Amino acid sequence: MTGAQAVVRSLELLGVTDVFGLPGGAVLPLYDALMDAQELRHILVRHEQGAGHAAEGFAAASGRVGVCIATSGPGATNLVTAIADAYMDSVPMLAITGQVFSHLMGSDAFQEVDIVGITMPITKHSFLVKRAEDIPDAIAAAYSLASTGRPGPVLVDITKDAQEGQIDFIWDPRIELPGYRPIMKANSKQIQAAAELIAEASRPVFYVGGGVVRAGAAAELRQLAELVGAPVVTTLMARGVFPDSHPQHLGMPGMHGTVPAVLALQESDLLITIGARFDDRVTGKTALFAPDAQVIHADIDPAEIGKIRHADVPIVGDAGEVISDLIAAVSGAKRSREFADIAPWWARLNELRERFPLGYQATSDGLLSPQHVIQRIGELTGPEAVYVAGVGQHQMWAAQFIGYERPNAWANSGGAGTMGYAVPAAMGAKVSQPERVVWAIDGDGCFQMTNQELATCVVNDIPIKVAVINNSSLGMVRQWQTLIYDGRYSNTELNTGHGSARVPDFVKLGEAYGCLSIRVEHEDQVDDAIKLALETNDRPVLIEFVVSADAMVWPMVRQGTSNSEVQYALEHSPEWEEE
Repeated sequence: MTGAQAVVRSLELLGVTDVFGLPGGAVLPLYDALMDAQELRHILVRHEQGAGHAAEGFAAASGRVGVCIATSGPGATNLVTAIADAYMDSVPMLAITGQVFSHLMGSDAFQEVDIVGITMPITKHSFLVKRAEDIPDAIAAAYSLASTGRPGPVLVDITKDAQEGQIDFIWDPRIELPGYRPIMKANSKQIQAAAELIAEASRPVFYVGGGVVRAGAAAELRQLAELVGAPVVTTLMARGVFPDSHPQHLGMPGMHGTVPAVLALQESDLLITIGARFDDRVTGKTALFAPDAQVIHADIDPAEIGKIRHADVPIVGDAGEVISDLIAAVSGAKRSREFADIAPWWARLNELRERFPLGYQATSDGLLSPQHVIQRIGELTGPEAVYVAGVGQHQMWAAQFIGYERPNAWANSGGAGTMGYAVPAAMGAKVSQPERVVWAIDGDGCFQMTNQELATCVVNDIPIKVAVINNSSLGMVRQWQTLIYDGRYSNTELNTGHGSARVPDFVKLGEAYGCLSIRVEHEDQVDDAIKLALETNDRPVLIEFVVSADAMVWPMVRQGTSNSEVQYALEHSPEWEEE
C-alpha cells in the first residue's frame, strides 16, 4: 500500500473512528486514501482551527484521542492555536499535517512551512516523516505519546513523497521513545508522609485540578474526600469531577471562584493538591497564596511539582493510582491514630457559605440577566449533557451557574483562553457523544470567530445547541475597562445588540446556515426557547439571548493581588485603580 493508505490503516488499527480535517495539495494522497477508509469517518470542517478544536472537544467529552488533519503551510499554521490550546489543557490530540516533497524542503517551496519547528514548544513531540516505511511506527508512537503520561497534543508531519511511496504494511509498531517513561505508581514513602500530614491538619482542603479528570479518577476522588471529610474545590478545568451537589464541595476557586472556595484555600493549613498546577488564576499573587499551608502536590508531570509553590510532600504519579494509594494509607492511619478535629474549620466554611452565596443582581436596563439564562440552560437540560464554553464572561458564568455532577460534562479553553473554541469543540463533543445533548455557550465575540462550523454541523447531521450570550461587546475586557480604566471602553463594542443595526443579525446568520434560529429578549421567553432547542434534534439550534452589557462576573480577585482581597460584588469593593 501507499504511505497515505498506511496512515489510514494505522489510525483504524489504533481504534480511531472519527477525524476532522480540510484537504490541500500536500495532503492530497492522504485524502485520496480516505475515500476507501472502511472504519474511519472524516468530517470536513470549514477552517483548520475548527478541526483542531473539534478534536479537542471530541477528546474532552470522551477521554479518547482526538485527531485532526491539515495540509502544509497555512493549513498547518491554522492548527497552531488549537494545538497550543490542547497543550495548555493537557488534551490528548493527534495532529497530522502534509508537508511538501522532501527534496523541496528548505527551498521556500509553495506552501512550505516548518510546522515541526513551529510546534515544538506547544506539543509533547513533533515528528517529521520523510519515508513511507516509517509511517506506521510514527503514527503509533504519536498516539501513545498523546494518550499516556500527562496527555497532550502530538504532531506528525508527513512529506508528500512519503505519502505516495509504496510499502509492505506490517502492523508491529515499535514505539521507541528514549527518555519517555511516565511514572504511574507513586513512591510509598511519599504516600505515607502525605497521610501523616492529612491526619495532623486542622484546616485541610482538597485542591483538585483537571489532571483528575484526564486520569478518569472521579470515583476514587470522592471516596478519598469522604474518607478524610475535608472540603473540596475544583478548578475551572476540573468542574464536575467532584459533584457540585456534594456537601463537601465548595465550588470553583480562583479569580472568579466562590468566596468559600477562594478563602478555604487562602486560610487552610494543608493543601491536598491533585492534578492541579497552581495556575496564577487560582493563586492570585503567588507570594501571598495560602501563607499558612503545607502542601501535598501530586501530579503525573514531575516538572509541575515545585514549579510555582514548594511541595512539602511531592508525589509523582497517575492521579488515580495516587488517590487509591492515599485511600489505603489514610484508612490505615485512621485505625492507628487520632485525626485532628476539623469541625471548627467546617464551622468557618459554612459561615462563609451563608454569608456569600453565589448569586447575581438583576439588570437595571431591562435586558436579560446572562446568569439567569445560563442557569436555566443547566436546570432544564440536566447533568447528563455536555456543556462547552468559549472564553470570557459567559465562560465564567457557565462554570458558576450550571451544576456539574459528572466528569467530562464540561469543556472549555482554560489555560490558553482561546476565543472561538466553543462551536467547533461542541461539534467534536457531539461526534464523540451522539446520545448526549451538547450545548455550546458562546459570547457574541467568540461566536464570530468560528461560527462557520455550523455549516459542518448541518451538512454532517451534528445537532448541537448554541446559546449566544449577546451583550454586544467583548464582555470580560469591558468589565476590566469598567473597573480599572474608568469606563473608557476602547474597542470593545461589537454592534451586535438590540435594535435594527445588528452586525451581524445572528438569527439570519443561523437561518442561512440551516439552523433553527431564535432570538430571546424577554425573561418570559427564556424557558420556552430552551425547551424548543431541547426538542429539536434534526438540525443545530442557535438561540441568541440579548443580555445586558452591564452584567459583571462576581466574585473577583483582581490580578496581582492576594486572594484574601476577593470581592463579592462592586458595592463591597475598594477603589479599583491601575497599578
